[in-house]
Amino acid sequence: MFDRFPNPIRLTILYIGLGLARLGLIDRERARRTTDLAWPRIVTGLARMSKNAVDVAMVGIALGPAAIAGVGFASPFWGLAFAIGGGVAGGTIALVSQRYGAGAFGELAQAVRSSTALVVIASLPVVALFWHYPEELVSLISNDQQAIEYGADYLRIVGLGIPFAGLNLIGSRVFVGIDDAWTPMVLRAGGAVANIVLNAVLIFGLDMGVVGAALGTVLANAVVSTTFAIALVTGRLPVVGSFPARIDPTGTYLHGETIRDLIRIGTPVMARNLVWTMAEFPMLAIVDVFGQNTVAAYVIARRIWGLMNVPGWGFGIATASLVGQELGSGAEANAERYAREIIRFAAVTYLVSAIIVFVFAEQIVSGFVGDPSDPSIPIAVSLVWAACFAVVFKGVDAAAGGALEASGDTNWIFYSQALGMFGCSIPIAYLGAVGLSIPVSVSLPYLGGVAVPLVGGFSIPALGITGLYLAFVAETAVPAAINYHRFATGKWKAISRAYRPDLSADD
Repeated sequence: MFDRFPNPIRLTILYIGLGLARLGLIDRERARRTTDLAWPRIVTGLARMSKNAVDVAMVGIALGPAAIAGVGFASPFWGLAFAIGGGVAGGTIALVSQRYGAGAFGELAQAVRSSTALVVIASLPVVALFWHYPEELVSLISNDQQAIEYGADYLRIVGLGIPFAGLNLIGSRVFVGIDDAWTPMVLRAGGAVANIVLNAVLIFGLDMGVVGAALGTVLANAVVSTTFAIALVTGRLPVVGSFPARIDPTGTYLHGETIRDLIRIGTPVMARNLVWTMAEFPMLAIVDVFGQNTVAAYVIARRIWGLMNVPGWGFGIATASLVGQELGSGAEANAERYAREIIRFAAVTYLVSAIIVFVFAEQIVSGFVGDPSDPSIPIAVSLVWAACFAVVFKGVDAAAGGALEASGDTNWIFYSQALGMFGCSIPIAYLGAVGLSIPVSVSLPYLGGVAVPLVGGFSIPALGITGLYLAFVAETAVPAAINYHRFATGKWKAISRAYRPDLSADD
């Protein structure tokens, strides 16, 4: 199927893989199989992240930097959809890929039904919260009233799409787990394109502004969810073709053992996703100290970062699926070989994409604002340059994390993300905004107000925008180092045995 639909994305990734194979860094056949799984997910990511970038660009052109800031302030809340759905989906792909590898199709269908129920139950309370308290929530980040109003209008509507976004993540992981990355690419990329068209009509044609951007997102996600459901139940789709598994929708949804496995595997993945989502709140509040133009520049840079980061979508999913299938059949040595080679493959692919974006950074940033003299442009360009260096570490992070996720060893994925964001990236950004002052002495009330000297009292002046550059690097380098270290220990292979469908290692 892949050869019938050649495209520049697949060919670029394949050529990188074949080049590494010539150097003896990866196996040629594994490079091809990884490419076949990764490139559709990368195309999906490009479509979705392009949609997010176009959203910001459309809003910026129509309404200006305040609207960009407002949508940026609302984005962490919308990110909860992907934290919730991505957490459940992390459990889904681990269970589905292992059951598919073992030929246990009844258990596979149960994993899909239970995943569906769990993601809907988890997301509905969040929908209610965003509908009733959008302004109060956005006000937690900024006191810029104009940006708050834009953000609240966006959040109230886009929150309705959270269950659909979660279900789309489940559907995507199910197909990748059964070795089919093509179908979710077609569906989700098509949804992203439809989203862009809807937004253009709603924002510019009907003059609905940020509400139009939010409504377009909800409608597109709902259509994709419906299509996933039809595909999984019927086992086929027109044009796309038939699938190797069908899901009986009339079976049990709240199956205790499966729900527990999903929660056990998915909770650390959800926590990892929440780390970034929750970290966005203090990060945006810190960036807000620099002023509205810097906030707009940061939001633009983040959207471009999102586009640069899509190789990790493909390589992370490819690692999780291929490693999971090898583990499901008991082939632990093959699983490790796949993982090591995909880590190398991913890192080099990230490097290539980072170089391209670095060269064209100014032209890319200029597409987000209507006025070429806007003061946010040079700030955004410098942030994008810093992101180009930092994003290369995501190749190691995504691929090593995919191997851990496939095995069910997901706690370390959470630890790495938490330390990278809260232990390093946010404190460094804070130093950039306000600096740090350690007093020479401090008065302790419980000692009668006695001034207790502190050895080495000192102050660090604000680092300025350099703090944001360094925050980008810390955000990626720390998780990459931790995840790779955990992978290198090999403990994930033993952990995976608890989740396999009654098989043990054969090599």
